[in-house]
Amino acid sequence: MAEHIFPATFVELPPHCDGERAAFYLAVEEYVASHMPEGSYLFTWQLSPTVVMGRNQDAEAEIDLAFCKAEGIDVIRRKSGGGSIFADRGNIMTSLVTREGAVEELFHEYARNMAECLSRLGAEVEVSGRNDICMKGGGKICGNAFYHMAKRNIVHGTMLYDTNAHMMRGALTPERAKLMSKGVKSVESRIALLKDALPKGTGVKELRQSIRRHLCKGSISLTEEDVKRIREIESGYYEPSFLMGRQSLKDASVMCRARIEGCGDVALAFEIENGMVGAVRLEGDYFEMGDAESAFAEAFASCPWTENKLLERIAEHQPYKTIRGMQEHHLVTMLNEYLKQ
Repeated sequence: MAEHIFPATFVELPPHCDGERAAFYLAVEEYVASHMPEGSYLFTWQLSPTVVMGRNQDAEAEIDLAFCKAEGIDVIRRKSGGGSIFADRGNIMTSLVTREGAVEELFHEYARNMAECLSRLGAEVEVSGRNDICMKGGGKICGNAFYHMAKRNIVHGTMLYDTNAHMMRGALTPERAKLMSKGVKSVESRIALLKDALPKGTGVKELRQSIRRHLCKGSISLTEEDVKRIREIESGYYEPSFLMGRQSLKDASVMCRARIEGCGDVALAFEIENGMVGAVRLEGDYFEMGDAESAFAEAFASCPWTENKLLERIAEHQPYKTIRGMQEHHLVTMLNEYLKQ
């Protein structure tokens, strides 16, 4: 599959589209995936101060909404999994649209090429973990997320050249357990800045140009008619039911949570009625290989709340396969830890 990803075709946006909200650029990804001929397409963008949260996250648990409102930080939800990120004009956001294919191969090829681009510029980086590019010796400088559309995959990355540390620290409120599992005490201590690793004179503009040169060949230009249709997609990102409508898991009858290496944070909530499973909901920064919430709901719906019956449903339906990096034993352990309390 690798030879079909790069070089990609660069997507040129009209000049007046610089400085749009994150939802606009996420809509561009969807539009390109739905309307452009087969092939790979890439573009880069920048944002005013913004928090972009993952598809399956609880906004109140991940973000200090009062701080964001007071500081004028935009809050948007994307359709891919993963964790919340803070972005400002010191970040480069990268969007890659490819044909349908194996996600692991796609991630590997994308990350390898991006790391090679940064290495050529003088930054000592390496691919790390499930979706990151880090400085050798520690410090994340690029995180990536993906999601599927019909016959297409979309990968978007956040590359950290510089940032307002005060704004980032105030906007994001990741759970303490998640931070401590990585041996760190704050969001800020997990990151590195590319500006400190690149030769003088290599700024954001030069980085964006280098990414285009290294990863792309040829270009297409979107028209005003394209932009009009992109606006229609963009409007869906502002619907309250999508942006802030996820119900908190705190009031569920049963809530199991685990931090799974190579998978992420997964919270699984059950409503138990008369000893039977009713509603099933998921939350976390995991990546989906399918519709995870529907798969888990189908697997456990109307199941007696007993260890044997739950294990039977897991073996029969295998809902864990819809979450990247999750194995059967991870799910069994999550449930057993609660059932044996």
